[in-house]
Amino acid sequence: MSKTAIVIGSGFGGLALAIRLQSAGVSTTIVEARDKPGGRAYYWERDGHVFDGGPTVITDPDCLKKLWALSGQDIATDVDLVPVTPFYALDWPDGTRFDYTNDDEYLFAQIEKLNPADVEGYKRFLDYSRGVFEEGYVKLGTKAFLSFTDMLKAAPALAKYQAWRSVYSIVSKFVREEHLRQALSFHTLLVGGNPMTTSSIYALIHKLERDGGVWFAKGGTNRLIAGMVALFERLGGTIRLADPATAIDVKDGKAVAVRTASGWRGEADMVASNGDVVASYGLIEDHPRGPNRVKQLKRKSYSPSLFVLHFGLEGPSPDIPHHMILFGPRYDGLLGDIYDRGVLASDPSLYLHHPTATDPSMAPEGCSTFYALAPVPHMKKAPVDWAQEGEKYAEVIINTLEKRLIPDIRSRIRTRFHYAPSDFQHDLFAHLGSAFSLEPVLWQSAWFRQHNRDDVIQNLYFVGAGTHPGAGIPGVVGSAEATAELMLG
Repeated sequence: MSKTAIVIGSGFGGLALAIRLQSAGVSTTIVEARDKPGGRAYYWERDGHVFDGGPTVITDPDCLKKLWALSGQDIATDVDLVPVTPFYALDWPDGTRFDYTNDDEYLFAQIEKLNPADVEGYKRFLDYSRGVFEEGYVKLGTKAFLSFTDMLKAAPALAKYQAWRSVYSIVSKFVREEHLRQALSFHTLLVGGNPMTTSSIYALIHKLERDGGVWFAKGGTNRLIAGMVALFERLGGTIRLADPATAIDVKDGKAVAVRTASGWRGEADMVASNGDVVASYGLIEDHPRGPNRVKQLKRKSYSPSLFVLHFGLEGPSPDIPHHMILFGPRYDGLLGDIYDRGVLASDPSLYLHHPTATDPSMAPEGCSTFYALAPVPHMKKAPVDWAQEGEKYAEVIINTLEKRLIPDIRSRIRTRFHYAPSDFQHDLFAHLGSAFSLEPVLWQSAWFRQHNRDDVIQNLYFVGAGTHPGAGIPGVVGSAEATAELMLG
């Protein structure tokens, strides 16, 4: 192997990049701050329950399978992916229930029940989603935007699909029933975007899910991470755990080495960071690009954070599907609290993850494993003392679940803990505790987002949620392909 690389961070993006480099013959070392790989896809074992930190919605499995195919291997060697259906069960306080799926007959029947005229409207929306999927994901999702010329080349397609409009606005153009408008626009929240302001290009997520389905790795998302690590190490890669990067050394305008808390210093031909973009530039001490870029990035708009309540229940929960969205009584108003006003809402919408619906082994026999996730403002919008407020907000979530879905939840809880914005900040070095890095608005997308290769320091690269194309497993795996192409070119 003639070239060497160091990748900071072992999230999905960092692992995908390292696998691509190692597969191409670049001797690659991953440096990870935490005691386990995975970044946001961390996990805990408590009282016999396995709790995934996330992300727990796996779409476009083909983008993952490609990583194994690079070396002629099969993902099934390391990971057992199983389909989840319905993709999500959507539930509203007025009793409306909608199972989100790609079974057209069932889907159309549900839409017709809500508003017969919206069946044809949905079909037109699907055509729109198909178009933005082709332009925004297939053609551009794995391509780096390094110059404004790259952006100009994409401009006609962006204009054709009215990319300046929001996802909710575009959905509302096709369907009239409010439940359906929410059902077809909430997906941007899964990548940190406000449906009311995120570019309509993100409507491509609908087509992505319809074509590729929604999947689960048996044993949890942590087993997918373990499979990626196993593949990387089989290829000859090295991973250093529990050793956070403390500096990126720059010499003569080139990134030449990474230093860590243990005192280790690794020299490399190329350095890439899968870490938070602000924290990553903060590692550059001996070149003005570091502090200058930190100042620039801090002026940008960041996605909200998350409050996640993990809990294990006595007894099975057969009536609760794998993925649920419990919409609150407000949609636009709640989004305004989260993204604009910095209000910690007392009526949150929740994403409920119930992995034991698919894999009972993630809990002791006869028990259930869950997490309930509420989007909340990041720590600048809402400077909450989470050490004081965390347990109180956990009670807000339990009260919601008790009222809406699990009446006996309090008597059944056998273990529980929560993960707050302050934990994202402390454990993941996330700027403002943001769970998804830069907000995915049009003026922070493609060329306007953090570039996959630094514009000033040679041999310094970036991968993950803060780079193009953005957050979510397909997004960060796509960014790894774009970054690898630059590094190998």
